[in-house]
Amino acid sequence: MGKNNKDKALQNEAEIIAYLNRVMDSTFARFIMKKLSRPKSISRSLAIYAGVEEAKTVKEKVHAKVVATAIEKGAAPLGVEPQALKDFLKDPYIRKGFSVIIRGIAEYGITKPQRLSAPFLVVWNFTSECNLRCKHCYASATPHPAPDELTLEEKMEVVDQLDEAGVAAISFSGGEPLMNKHLLPVAEYASSKGFYLAVATNGTLITPKMAERMKDAGIGYVEVSIDGPTAEIHDAFRGVKGAFDRAITGLKNAKDAGLTVGLATTATHHNIGVMAEMVELARKLQVDRFIVFSFVPTGRGREIVEEDLGPEEREDLMNFLYREWQKGDMQIVTTSPCYARISVSNALKNAGAKISPTHFADLELPAEYLEGAKALTEFIGGCGAGRIYCSIEENGDIQPCVFMPIKLGNVIKDGFQRVWDNNEVLQILRDRDSSDYACSFCSYRYICGGCRARAYAYYGDVKAPDLGCIMYKDEWDKIIRRERGVRI
Repeated sequence: MGKNNKDKALQNEAEIIAYLNRVMDSTFARFIMKKLSRPKSISRSLAIYAGVEEAKTVKEKVHAKVVATAIEKGAAPLGVEPQALKDFLKDPYIRKGFSVIIRGIAEYGITKPQRLSAPFLVVWNFTSECNLRCKHCYASATPHPAPDELTLEEKMEVVDQLDEAGVAAISFSGGEPLMNKHLLPVAEYASSKGFYLAVATNGTLITPKMAERMKDAGIGYVEVSIDGPTAEIHDAFRGVKGAFDRAITGLKNAKDAGLTVGLATTATHHNIGVMAEMVELARKLQVDRFIVFSFVPTGRGREIVEEDLGPEEREDLMNFLYREWQKGDMQIVTTSPCYARISVSNALKNAGAKISPTHFADLELPAEYLEGAKALTEFIGGCGAGRIYCSIEENGDIQPCVFMPIKLGNVIKDGFQRVWDNNEVLQILRDRDSSDYACSFCSYRYICGGCRARAYAYYGDVKAPDLGCIMYKDEWDKIIRRERGVRI
């Protein structure tokens, strides 16, 4: 599929979600969807509607008809024909995503941001073992696997639980996931369940053979972390000489194998001065996606808190990334929730500018969709920690985010769905209107909400300010510039 067709599909997806949000806000539709009980049941109804599965009972036929009616009503004002919807829903990953949305609205009604019955994405820190010694490693990875790492059988059970919950995508991270012998068998099993699969890697182990094996296992996206445009800068941060050349080679091997590839970098004082060169490196390598991670001082990152960017530096960086994205030759995203605010505010000032309603995905909308885009940004909700995303550690512990080391429970011991539905920390993260939530005063709280991992890293409180936000410049000055010796 060419880029224009891909963008159009994403745009349609965004629009359908927005209209589905309205359609589902009815007593009857919500009653029927709640009767389906689980996202997996809704996903089957969508598969029957799309023609990729057959109904086995009259009840299944009725359920599929109700789901189809809701979706077609939502899409009709857009001029989207039923057959186009059916073709769109033939992808199991898309069906999983729609199922989570439908079930979330049926269960909770319309909320800002939208509460969901399961996360879209789970980042799975598959192993703590790594072959590099990165200064900013949130996992404090070591050359050896953790003694309590899940067995292969337990990892398969994790996949089963995520499938049952309705999770749409899994991103394998670490440590270095490619060092683990279980990765490809688990990925192959997860692919058979219809998950969209990604791997976040340092790239050094992606040989041509490994790239082909990853593709054969069902992995669709590979994200390679590179922290500088030269070996000197990258290797100094990664702690191993030669890491840059091996990462570049690994990225090229992944691309040659036909995998979708991304180049990820963490913005710090170490590389902020060469961010333009990083963008050009991404273009030169012809990656599909360039993503800039906000530095979070956790794990080994606690030892280099002085590397963190100030609010003005971060604001300048996001405006730069937005301008580069407008050129249209590459997806450019960031993990800073403030980016959606940057996108919307720039579109208000510049007629014809493109809008991205979220910081973490390139859902490109033209300027004439500004009002709809604002509604969509509030629906998606900025920071996704504990809302549309969470993480799982190598031992099965569940966290709101890979950068937020709060143990919520354990998949094997407590059950994933039980933790997702009932954990108190997750309930807090889903409430943007609480009076003691630092961003409750802000008109952008629904589309941004601040990075909750950064709030926790600096204050030990998930409701505290995100010091990367320009609105907290004075607080940043007080805590960082006036107390440079502080360690958290």
